[in-house]
Amino acid sequence: MTTTDTRLDRRRFVAELIGRIPDALVITGLGSPSFDVFAAGDRPGNFYLWGAMGAAAPMSLGLALAQPGRSVVAITGDGEHLMGIGALSSIGAVQPPNLTIAVLDNGHYGETGMQASHTSLGTDLVAVAKGFGISDAVRITDVAQTEDLAARIRARSATTYAQVLINSDEPPRALPPRDSVANKNNFRAALGLSTF
Repeated sequence: MTTTDTRLDRRRFVAELIGRIPDALVITGLGSPSFDVFAAGDRPGNFYLWGAMGAAAPMSLGLALAQPGRSVVAITGDGEHLMGIGALSSIGAVQPPNLTIAVLDNGHYGETGMQASHTSLGTDLVAVAKGFGISDAVRITDVAQTEDLAARIRARSATTYAQVLINSDEPPRALPPRDSVANKNNFRAALGLSTF
């Protein structure tokens, strides 16, 4: 459970982070993280998950293992992440140094009506990540910490986990394309793979 009331503007945080990691491959959790990453600028290295709740972290793990020379970042929300929290056990066991999980935590399930999530009810995500063996786990409460996180992503020297405390404001939605085939093909092209 967090003991601070400091909460960041999520759209600003995501835009500043994405701007500092232009070569990273980014997997988004469903809903608001997808909107925020898209609002920061659509690019082929972004893969937007639509309706795959709990899949951002495990998909990012697979991508990090398949692309060890690239920085891979999952940007997800606390609700989506809690749905697939068990993926942290595999991430902690394998620990690809090019993987970062950034959890935008507003303490609510934003896509289903703003019910309090477990992070509002006592779950400490940094402690959970460390319990799964991810020692480079941090809590971000100040936008000035964005560059430190970006530097860790660019360095690719350790699996990194960041719980980013954000406010629960709902900025206007910026919807990425819902064409799953085009999304897949754009992402494959960013990886230098053939499209089909």
